[in-house]
Amino acid sequence: MTSSSPTSGAPGRPSPLAPEIADRLKRSADGLLPAIAQQYDTGEVLMLGWMDDEALHRTLTTGRCTYWSRSRREYWVKGDTSGHFQWVKSVALDCDADTVLVKVDQVGAACHTGTRTCFDTDVLLAEDSGAAEDAGEARDAAGTGAPGADQ
Repeated sequence: MTSSSPTSGAPGRPSPLAPEIADRLKRSADGLLPAIAQQYDTGEVLMLGWMDDEALHRTLTTGRCTYWSRSRREYWVKGDTSGHFQWVKSVALDCDADTVLVKVDQVGAACHTGTRTCFDTDVLLAEDSGAAEDAGEARDAAGTGAPGADQ
């Protein structure tokens, strides 16, 4: 793992990310994009990490997810220390080019706590709860259930 600053790959050196990709990205003020990792065959959402241009370039060219650690201020490759690898199957930008979706084949736990996903221990609303049904009925009654209604 190489310590470096996000957006540059190394101080004073631009990232080798292809310009046709780099020019489209809408990064946060600190040069980062949220990167959602999703199990490629089941659709299970595994985790959210952060990527700058260099991390995205490494992910696209190595077949393994590379993230930027905001707390440690360094790149990290999923699985290098845990053995819980993310093998990249596809990478896509969302419609605004401000979020990356990485479909992976996850080996082992995706979460640093040792659970399969980062989203399975603190469920705030479950699909089968009465509140979810009530919200769906209210949305349908208001006529806002149509595609694109929230945009």
